[in-house]
Amino acid sequence: MTFLLPRPDDDSAPFWDWCGKGELRIQRCSACRRRRMPPRPMCPWCRSWAAAWDPVSGRGRVWSFVVAHPPLLPAYAERAPYNVVVVELEEEPSIRLVGGLVTSPDEPIGDVDPATIIIGQPVQVTFAPAVDGIRLPNWLRA
Repeated sequence: MTFLLPRPDDDSAPFWDWCGKGELRIQRCSACRRRRMPPRPMCPWCRSWAAAWDPVSGRGRVWSFVVAHPPLLPAYAERAPYNVVVVELEEEPSIRLVGGLVTSPDEPIGDVDPATIIIGQPVQVTFAPAVDGIRLPNWLRA
């Protein structure tokens, strides 16, 4: 069974490259300096095509979460039930990233009791071990 993995394109490839190095970076417009996610070729605010990738702390808060239960895709059904959290970044609360809340970087999704997840809880990014060369951002309680 295989998990669904991102399919990096020209715009998102730098994000996944940085994740592969264990660093969270967010695309920023070089003209108006606003951060944006998901990555895209043109700034939605000033329409500049110039962009850079800012390192961010990886700290944030649980903004929302769901607990996935079967029926699911076969590779995920084996791990269910598991949580999926939406995290708002400390530096830019309007940017939200999705991942699993885990107890340690090497633990699989589904190792946190969903009854213990609290909206607003501080978290820190971690990166799951590579699958097909891609490391996915997950979250640890801060």
